[in-house]
Amino acid sequence: MDNQVTVSVVQMNCIRGEKQRNLARAEKFIDEAARRGSRLVVLPELFSTGYRVEWDDEKLAETIPGPVTDWMRILAKKHSLYLAGAIIEKDDETGQLYDTAVLVGPEGIEGKHRKMHLWSGEEKRFGNGTELQTVTLPFATVGMLICYEIGFPEQSRVLTEKGADIILFPSAFGKARAHVWDVASRARALENGVFVLACNRTGTEDDTVLGGLSRIVSPSTQVLASACADGEAVITADLDLTAVARQRKEVPYLKDLNEKLRIKGF
Repeated sequence: MDNQVTVSVVQMNCIRGEKQRNLARAEKFIDEAARRGSRLVVLPELFSTGYRVEWDDEKLAETIPGPVTDWMRILAKKHSLYLAGAIIEKDDETGQLYDTAVLVGPEGIEGKHRKMHLWSGEEKRFGNGTELQTVTLPFATVGMLICYEIGFPEQSRVLTEKGADIILFPSAFGKARAHVWDVASRARALENGVFVLACNRTGTEDDTVLGGLSRIVSPSTQVLASACADGEAVITADLDLTAVARQRKEVPYLKDLNEKLRIKGF
């Protein structure tokens, strides 16, 4: 694997229920990230539909693979990069809906994660995911979690133990809990010695005000790039992947974990 990689996080607003318009907006941001040399680009939670579309979830949901992941593959191939983001997924066998993060490369779908811990009210919309997986890309091993899951440290630790160097958090995190976002994004990086790409929405949908503050955090908690609370932005950073091993040696949480006292959450 390469030791250096350029990555971008897209902070964007969305037009509720307007899938094609949202994809057109996202494409402009992806093009900008590609111009900066990014090999990995992260889009927010439910970027193609908007977040507060609970009355129309069934209509807006799609299978994986499906139209949005096909669109992601075309752009990934065009720019020779990898794209991640979360969409409303409909299981093609059971019909169950999920809030699902998907990672797509030039050759197609590399992996996905169904949100396991659902924020208040989401349990009426989505099923709970049951698996955690990592994806090995040419430059790093990547794990994905979604929004609220940034506050569940066990998940990030499991992904780390599965080899993750980078953990992605496509999100629609509320502005009212910006302090949680700030602390949790840096804590997950520090305690696991990983890079955190925390990608958040901006804008307002009904009574939900999205908090922005998207960021790229190093394993030592340095914020390498960040966006404001309001407004759209593409933020970009060059990751030195040797920092993962260096941080884990400097603060050896993983090495010193007492297996006898482990709490098995999964």
